[in-house]
Amino acid sequence: MNNPRRDATAANTLTEVLIALLLVGVFFASIFELNAVCLRYIEASKEAVAGIAAVQDRTEVLRNVAFADLTNSTYVHNLLATPANGSDLANRATEVVKLQAYPTADGVTQFTRNNGSVTTNSTAHSLGDNLVQVDVSLTWPATFGQRSRTEQTTMILSNGQKK
Repeated sequence: MNNPRRDATAANTLTEVLIALLLVGVFFASIFELNAVCLRYIEASKEAVAGIAAVQDRTEVLRNVAFADLTNSTYVHNLLATPANGSDLANRATEVVKLQAYPTADGVTQFTRNNGSVTTNSTAHSLGDNLVQVDVSLTWPATFGQRSRTEQTTMILSNGQKK
């Protein structure tokens, strides 16, 4: 026998269905937001790796320059006219290269490369004849929060014979 009263109470009410839809909607919205955050973290990691690579590429170029050319501000200025590598980050980041005599500095020669143009900020009185300290830094606005990110390195180059 069919009990009409039992069939009427077995169905879901409109309120239960709306709550279930709300829970499913919140679940999928949170999954999509989590996915978006993960994608931003991946992009930030790619930028950090590209920044490290650009600084490394610039230091390799400066290491391979003859010492007389490294202490020539015009030569270094022209060398910085091209980005460190072909990455998008190297093209849009601000690159700063500082040269100074080591261990006792007699002024600092500083170049800034920003948006494809190179500016000579200062010129040292003398970069010496034996050792030069070279600081290379790359700064860019990060994808995550538009905070400023920086990668940098320091090296000391000597006036010696290449073998």
